[in-house]
Amino acid sequence: MRIAVTGSIATDHLMTFPGKFTDQLIADKLDRVSLSFLVDELAIRRGGVAANIAFGLGVLGLQPLLVGGVGADFVDYRRWLEDHGVSTAGVRESLLKHTARFVCTTDTEGNQIGSFYAGAMSEDADIKLAPLAAEHGGIDLVLVGAGDPGAMVAQTADPSQQLARILGDEQVRSLVDGADYLFGNEYEEALIERKSGWGGAEMLDRVGVRITTLGAGGARIERKGEPVISVPAVPDAKPVDPTGSGDAFRSGFLAAVAWGLPLERAAQLGNLMAVHALEAIGPQEYNMKPGPLAERFAAAYGDEAAAEVAAHLPA
Repeated sequence: MRIAVTGSIATDHLMTFPGKFTDQLIADKLDRVSLSFLVDELAIRRGGVAANIAFGLGVLGLQPLLVGGVGADFVDYRRWLEDHGVSTAGVRESLLKHTARFVCTTDTEGNQIGSFYAGAMSEDADIKLAPLAAEHGGIDLVLVGAGDPGAMVAQTADPSQQLARILGDEQVRSLVDGADYLFGNEYEEALIERKSGWGGAEMLDRVGVRITTLGAGGARIERKGEPVISVPAVPDAKPVDPTGSGDAFRSGFLAAVAWGLPLERAAQLGNLMAVHALEAIGPQEYNMKPGPLAERFAAAYGDEAAAEVAAHLPA
């Protein structure tokens, strides 16, 4: 199965301020703020929803097609993704703009000041999937990840992070209606229902499979006329950084779907990939080795389940 992943491709510039932002604010001068912070640390992480999901699919051997806009500064990032099994043939380089970038400073209290530059992502609507499919021997499944709203509607679903920000009610309905798989966490699930005006039962009339991630509660799978499948989380997770764990879940789930495994296995592999991301600093910094992955899968879900998944893992 050939999977194309659309959405944001970005880099995160994360800094740490060894103090409290509130100590620098003067209550009666907040209408004229002019501040700078001397930071201790700078971490540059590869990110973006589409790139994170494609990375996970790549390390699982699926050779996904990444689709999105980048700038001329994407050279090293492109090499990284290709080295991890991702085809960047669907990546369009902007002539005018840089790759999307998130710049964020965090103080000792966990407060954050950040900015997101959309950059080349704002041109994603210019990328057409049909010519890409024809050029690369067809596309079996397209994951529409969070990115430029116009591109998401044009490519239509996985609205995720754009739900609360930009997408209007009609856009949400357009994205969701007819989706084979609809991913979201509990908050996003409630927001999708509110914005679409469709309750849980009607939602199942409009999508094939609804997957809700529940954090430490695992995942829930719903289909019209079928019993709900509840899959517990991987035990003994050691959280370090939650960034990208939802993206990793999607990559594991879709990999299992591509291998023809049942939905329960798909959610189990999704949970395990999410834990890999959760236990690393950065959404693409985890080390996925087939042997240890199969062993941990067996410990979480049993030997038989692990054997079914291990048969498809890359050597």
